[in-house]
Amino acid sequence: ERERKREREREREKGLLLGNLGFSIEEEKEEEEEEEEKRMRMRVEEEEDLSIREKDEEIMEGGNLKKGSSKDELFHVIHKVPPGDSPYVRAKYAQLIKKDPESAIALFWEAINKGDRVESALKDMAVVMKQIDRAEEAILILQTFRFLCSKHSQHSLDNVLIDLFKKCGRIEEQIELLKRKLRMIYQGEAFNGKPTRTARSHGKKFQVSVKQETSRLLGNLGWAYMQKPNYMMAEAVYKKAQMIDPDANKACNLGLCLMKQGRLNEATFVLEQVQQAQIPGSDETKAQKRAADLLTEIRSRQSLPDSIELLGLSVDVDLLNGLELLVNKKGPFGRSKRLPVFEEISSFRDQ
Repeated sequence: ERERKREREREREKGLLLGNLGFSIEEEKEEEEEEEEKRMRMRVEEEEDLSIREKDEEIMEGGNLKKGSSKDELFHVIHKVPPGDSPYVRAKYAQLIKKDPESAIALFWEAINKGDRVESALKDMAVVMKQIDRAEEAILILQTFRFLCSKHSQHSLDNVLIDLFKKCGRIEEQIELLKRKLRMIYQGEAFNGKPTRTARSHGKKFQVSVKQETSRLLGNLGWAYMQKPNYMMAEAVYKKAQMIDPDANKACNLGLCLMKQGRLNEATFVLEQVQQAQIPGSDETKAQKRAADLLTEIRSRQSLPDSIELLGLSVDVDLLNGLELLVNKKGPFGRSKRLPVFEEISSFRDQ
């Protein structure tokens, strides 16, 4: 009886042991399955990364990509490279991804010769040339080949030319082009009779009004006259720009222009408007710093004998009359009164 009892206890202990062993085996299996699942996820991620790299290499080598792929679309959005496999697309890849300007220029030439997005290729090639100090060559190319582009694109080509003239110090040509663009606005030719036009910057489209475009061009023209230097015209142009669409940057430039003419009190008044945030854009750190620096210079000069830079007292009567017509006529700006700045210029001209 005692032997049978011991045997039953041994069987029970054996069963418990096997049961525990079974639980441990199940736990080990679950852990192994989790590890295997992790390894599978890692392999999938590695394959996806490899796929992306292979697609990048295909773009670089001019291979064909599968359109409609979400990964592909994401790549183009992030890097601002257009999809496809044309010379222009490969040029943009060389410019933006490979950072190889010489290869980009060669591919832009290929795009122009093959009629592939000629307008964009011409503009982008000029921008790349400017970045590698080939601005003079870019000017010649733009002036020679712009006839290949549509009438609609001439405006943006002019903007690139203005930047190139500025880069090369060709101030007279810059001034003439800016005046021509302003003349087109006040003659009603620039916007095709519409109040706004679509502009593009860094791949994004936005609307620009006649008012904004005129003020921008006047700001560029004022700075060009400052470089000439013709402070009388620069002052007139900056004041006109501020009457149309004021901003802090042009206010600082006007203050500098008045300083150059020894009119420190007037310059102080303009710059203090920026410091007191009375002009749009005055809240920007850069504008505040520039206004503060110019005011510091004015205070240092007020303790010295008067010094007036009597340079550039000539006035472009035709330009001023055209701008006066633009602002006085009932139209984009809704103004009908003669602007005070032209009263001042008229009296100066009479003298």
